Amino acid sequence: MPTTKPGLIFNKTGKCGACLYAEKKNEINWVERKKNLKNICDTIKKNNDGPYDCVIPVSGGKDSFYQTYVMKNIYGMRPLVIVVPPHVQTIEGIENINNLVDVLEVDLQKISVKPSVYIKFRLLGMHKLGNPNYAEHAVVFAGVTRAAFNYKIPLIVWGEDIGMEFGGNIDKLSQNEGSALNIHKNDLFNEVSLRDLTNNEIDESQLYFYLYPKITDMEKFHIKSIYLSNFHKWDGKAHYELAKKYGFKSRAAGPLSGNILSYDNIDEKLCEIHIWFKMLKFGFWRPTDQTCYQIWNSRMSREEAVEIVLNKQYEFPNEYIEEYLEYHQISENELFDCMEKWRNHDIWKKQDNKWKLRNEIR
Repeated sequence: MPTTKPGLIFNKTGKCGACLYAEKKNEINWVERKKNLKNICDTIKKNNDGPYDCVIPVSGGKDSFYQTYVMKNIYGMRPLVIVVPPHVQTIEGIENINNLVDVLEVDLQKISVKPSVYIKFRLLGMHKLGNPNYAEHAVVFAGVTRAAFNYKIPLIVWGEDIGMEFGGNIDKLSQNEGSALNIHKNDLFNEVSLRDLTNNEIDESQLYFYLYPKITDMEKFHIKSIYLSNFHKWDGKAHYELAKKYGFKSRAAGPLSGNILSYDNIDEKLCEIHIWFKMLKFGFWRPTDQTCYQIWNSRMSREEAVEIVLNKQYEFPNEYIEEYLEYHQISENELFDCMEKWRNHDIWKKQDNKWKLRNEIR
């Protein structure tokens, strides 16, 4: 991964945290880890007298199918799956979430927040941080956790710990026991606190589903929050192969611009512009993310990955730009002016009237 990635660490030999963890995954005793999760689940099933044993946040993506399948079919849990519907869903996204519910036979609850607040929050993130999806991340982590808290459901099962899987800051609770209790403090929120971002802009009374419950309240009612990736070796491609058996559909038109995968991040239409801001700020986006993941899982060589990145990294995500502008009620000029404000001139230069990275990967 590039050195510009926030929170990323490198060892003395130049290996990044994500590469180091990819190597560590091959040394972990996953049989023992699964036994630990089984013990957690068995204890909950023995003592829980409510209708649901766990909450699973889902989007309808491949990992959602995997999490639901594992917890319901392998560990015998009674899950309530919760979706925060994407701002603008794709056809595949709608069909996949419906198939997840129908084929895996689970109850689904939706958390839909006020569009006026959501849009205002997204625009604050875009203009002040170059991070339009700050609001989305906040409402998913806080909203799902609040649902578990309100219903007193004893376990929340998240997918992967992004700090471990993709490189970044790793919470001690996660590292030691797979706990996701501090998920609201991960690298997605390292730029500014939610309250500082919304201060004098959005009244706190409008932010119930964006504000994470107090940890002391979670502990009081014995609500446990975990990353499934701590107990099962995480592999998106393997999840995709399993999800297909249960009705998951990849993007019919093939990979989006800059992407090499047709089955990843396909449930909504606004995320690609969000990720392009990452390219402007840090000099990498989907091609690097996706090829690195293939390298970590021994499906691609570094040489193959470099060639792909060089060929695809400047592909602008045009597919859903009209939907992005319409949803936020902004003009194309306003969007591109904001993008240029966040372009990092330390890593970009203009050459032949085109923007290029000063130091391309080799």
